[in-house]
Order: sequence, then C-alpha cells, then structure tokens
Amino acid sequence: MKDLVTSVLMLVFMTVVLGLAYPFVVWGFAQVAFPHASNGSLIERGGKVMGSELIGQNFTSAKYFHGRPSAAGNGYDASASSGSNLGPTSSKLIDRVTADADKLGKGPIPADLVTTSSSGLDPHISRPAAEFQVSRVAAVRGVSETLIRELMTRFTEGRTFGVLGEPRVNVLKLNLALDAEFPFM
Repeated sequence: MKDLVTSVLMLVFMTVVLGLAYPFVVWGFAQVAFPHASNGSLIERGGKVMGSELIGQNFTSAKYFHGRPSAAGNGYDASASSGSNLGPTSSKLIDRVTADADKLGKGPIPADLVTTSSSGLDPHISRPAAEFQVSRVAAVRGVSETLIRELMTRFTEGRTFGVLGEPRVNVLKLNLALDAEFPFM
C-alpha cells in the first residue's frame, strides 16, 4: 500500500511540475525575452492582424507580389502543412508546373514561382522571383520600376547568420509596404 501511495503522489507531483509549472515558466520566459516571436510573429496594422511573417499568404491580384505556390490544403493552410510529394517524373507535377509557367509568360522563370516549398507555407520568395514581378507590379500601380525595386531591396532579408541560405523577400511585408507607400486606387 505504501508503494501505491508513493507512486500516486509522484505521479501527481510530476504532473504538476512537468505538465503545469515547467510549461508556464517556459511560456513566461518567452513572453519576456521574445514577445514578438512567441506570439506568432504577427504583423499588425491599425490594431488589425494582417498575418504572420512566418506563414505565406495567397496574393493573386496583379497589384501585389505573388509568393510560392502552396501544396498545403487549399493554399497556405497551416493545419494541412505538407509538400505535394510528387517526384520529378510525375506527370501531375509536370502539368502543374507547366501551367503555372505558362501563366507567368515567356523567358526564364525563377523556380520558386512555379514549385512549392516542402511545408507549403513559405512566406518568402527569392530576389530573382521578386525581380521577375517588378515590371507587372509597377505597371499596375503606375509607379516606376526603380521605386518598386528600391522598396523590394528594403524588404530583402540577408542570409541567416550571414552564411546560410540565400537572400529572400518576405512577400507579406513587401505587399503591406506597397499599400502604405503606393496606394492602389
């Protein structure tokens, strides 16, 4: 009987310590040390949440930069995050990429404008993918390509730790800046 009581008390104690106290301490530390990141890296404008800088959004209007295609559910659905799992010889993948490339026009098209990321939620595009869209966005907004390029450059993030990955552009941040600096009528 003594072993049973000891076991039950240890179970209750460990549940309280590891199931309540420890998560609360970690949450509290994150709220103090990293409040923006620990709350989802949300971007707010005028008290309204516009999205997260960590999850892509489906921009389809010609006045905006477009992100990578998404394989997550119906597009950028965080609850259905996944890649397409289609291999390079898949006719379904080839047909989709070909159709996406045809919509974008002629010439060399950056791969990230026609291929999905492994999570399907990537909020970034490469500098070449952003550059590919500058003339369309500038023409639709009636702004010079130079001004659009300058804005794009301001929202280009460098390599992680200075060496990992490639420079990239956060599509949501760039599009919000477009609306703020060059409102579309």
